[in-house]
Formats: sequence, C-alpha cells, structure tokens
Amino acid sequence: MAIPKHQFVVDDSGEKKAVILDITEYRKLIEEAEELEAIRAYDAAKAAGDEAVPFEQAINEIERDRQ
Repeated sequence: MAIPKHQFVVDDSGEKKAVILDITEYRKLIEEAEELEAIRAYDAAKAAGDEAVPFEQAINEIERDRQ
C-alpha cells in the first residue's frame, strides 16, 4: 500500500485547514523557496542598477552600520 506524500487536516465541516507533508518533500519545498528568494533578490539588485561592491567591502559596511 502506497503512503501518501501529504495529508490534509480538515475542520468539522470538511474544509481543509492544514497539510501534513513528508519531511523530504517539506525540505525540498523550503530549499526551492530559498532558491527562488535568492533569484528574486538577484533580479531586484540587477534592476536597481547600483554599482557593484566587493564582498569584503559590503560585509565591512554592514558590520559598521550595525554598531
């Protein structure tokens, strides 16, 4: 018998309220969401047309602004 990859939690009227995922599927979704977030950030940075800054300089500026 096959085990479903996800199950739904329903309320008393049968309306779906939540989902239970296989942990492997959950981790894959999280990884893909993080990758999509990085792609969107990259696209936004490219569209902004700002000047590129070396990584070390960016880290130094971020750390300086935190203090």
